[in-house]
Parts: sequence; structure tokens; C-alpha cells
Amino acid sequence: MNEILKNIKERRSIRKYKDKMIPKEIIEKIVEAGTYAPSGMGMQSSIIIAITNKETRDKLSKLNAKIMGADIDPFYGAPVVLVVLAKKDIPTHVYDGSLVMENLMLAANSLGIGSCWIHRAKEEFETDEGKEILKSLGIEEEYEGIGHCILGYKDEEGNLKPRKDNYAYYID
Repeated sequence: MNEILKNIKERRSIRKYKDKMIPKEIIEKIVEAGTYAPSGMGMQSSIIIAITNKETRDKLSKLNAKIMGADIDPFYGAPVVLVVLAKKDIPTHVYDGSLVMENLMLAANSLGIGSCWIHRAKEEFETDEGKEILKSLGIEEEYEGIGHCILGYKDEEGNLKPRKDNYAYYID
């Protein structure tokens, strides 16, 4: 089978990670793959914030859990969080950011790294704490949080639900 199709079919969302940091070179390869995602009119509205600092990661996890209304780690112990945001004034920003997320997850899987898309980035970066993180990085423009791509070494295998029968329709 074609390696790309194989990677797409084998990627799973992972919700349990080993307590081991991913080498920076691997994170950089995954991030680079995200930068090659298609975007409306080639505008490249998205940005990626790679968080490996435990203190910042834990702060973001607590904020995410608060928004969720739960007292858990919504990042499932993953040591790396890639936050994808996109410029609000670009009409295709949500789609652009979603394509970046998919590229990140597929690249991670191809490199033996587990991943999962975690929501609530939009709500996080509308808070004062979220805006402060952006400001500390010198990001002043209006961005909307699209998602968190958590990364880590798998401590479990993900599950695949069977594909539904009526997924695709063909007009010949």
C-alpha cells in the first residue's frame, strides 16, 4: 500500500503518553509539516506555538480544564502541545488551521509519535491568560485558537471505529 495512504489509515488519537520528552529535531519536523498545509488563496493564516516548557504546558492544561468544567489534564500527560491559531480576518482561517492540525497529526504518526486534537483553543485564547501568552511571544494580531495537537510517545494504542457504510456517495 502507498505509504501516505497507509499513514492516514493507521493514525489514531492517543490519550495516554509516556513521561518522556520528544527530541527537538522531531518536534521541528512535525511543525514544519504543519507549515506545508494548504490554505485559502495561499494566505497561510495559521501560526503554530510549540510548547515544551512544563510550566507553560501545565498552565494551559489547567486553563483548558477550567473551560471544560473538569478537574483533569485534558492533554492526557502529553509533554508537548502544539497550539494552532489562525488570523481572524482571513475568511478561511478555521479551515486553514484545521488543515494544519491534520498535517501535524499525520507527520507525528509517520515519525512514531502519538497525537490527539484537543479542543477549546478558541476559548482559551479569548481569555486574559491566553492573550497574555500571545503577547509574551510578541503576537499582537487578532488570532483565533483552532486546536491543540498534543504529542508524546504512546503508552497505549488508539482505537479505530469501523467506517460507516454511507460515508461516500458517487455520481458517475
